[in-house]
Amino acid sequence: MELRHLKYFNAVASTLSFSRAAELLHIAQPPLSRQIRQLEEMLGVELIDRASRPIALTMAGKFFYEQTLQVLSRLEQIEEGTRVIARGQQHWFNIGFVPSALYGLLPEMIKRFRTEMPEIEIGFSEIVTMEQVEALKSGRIDVGFGRLPISDPDIVCETIVEEPLVAVFPLGHPLLARNKVTLAQLAAQRFILYPARPRPSYADQVLDIFSSRALRPSIVKEANEMQTAIGLVAAGVGVTLVPRSVQGLHRSDVVYRPLSNKGVHSPVIMNFRANDRSLLLERLRATAATIARLHAQEYT
Repeated sequence: MELRHLKYFNAVASTLSFSRAAELLHIAQPPLSRQIRQLEEMLGVELIDRASRPIALTMAGKFFYEQTLQVLSRLEQIEEGTRVIARGQQHWFNIGFVPSALYGLLPEMIKRFRTEMPEIEIGFSEIVTMEQVEALKSGRIDVGFGRLPISDPDIVCETIVEEPLVAVFPLGHPLLARNKVTLAQLAAQRFILYPARPRPSYADQVLDIFSSRALRPSIVKEANEMQTAIGLVAAGVGVTLVPRSVQGLHRSDVVYRPLSNKGVHSPVIMNFRANDRSLLLERLRATAATIARLHAQEYT
């Protein structure tokens, strides 16, 4: 499937007329009809009911039309944004992040950064920590936020904050009678580990926390997403550990408890290219440091 197929179909779907669409596209009607037929053959579905008068979209055609509108609209935005940046009117800065970072300081940091640098167009990409290395080196992102240290001489890893971990329990769990719980108590529970993949990940960080204290959790389930893990906790499948900032979700079907063990943290790490001396990166680092100091006070 090529871009022209989407543009041709969009013209036909919006006018419900092959002849009118051909006029708008400045092509003859027979080639247009062939292109639409080719598109239908590639998809293996009929998009247009040609027996109808006037022609009409099938159910599949209506769905495909809605999707192509979004794709083509996004392409127009990309084209215009590229021209603006090329004219020097705007700068582009792309931030990669792991999902759990969005519950802590990252949203606040980005909001302040955008306020301080309104002329900057900021892009966002959800990328796991280990994939941020390639994304940084290839230029797909300018900075990444993760929770695992990266061992690469071309990448600088700057710890922004050490975020405490808290335990998550289902309603009515016996350990909720305590104000704080221990890792030993958690290890004796049915434990839900996440993410199951890719590895290494936050999951290995949690396992290391237990093993450093000669503990081994009884893992009953591995989930790919943190939200899935919390949902399984709510269902009574087991318990889990999450960064403290996740409590901001205010779910009514689970209860969080702090740990009595000292030094049980998960870092939020800013990753960037070692040779990057850009002003934008320096401004973001300064903003991150300011926000991190505020959050660090909350964790002490």
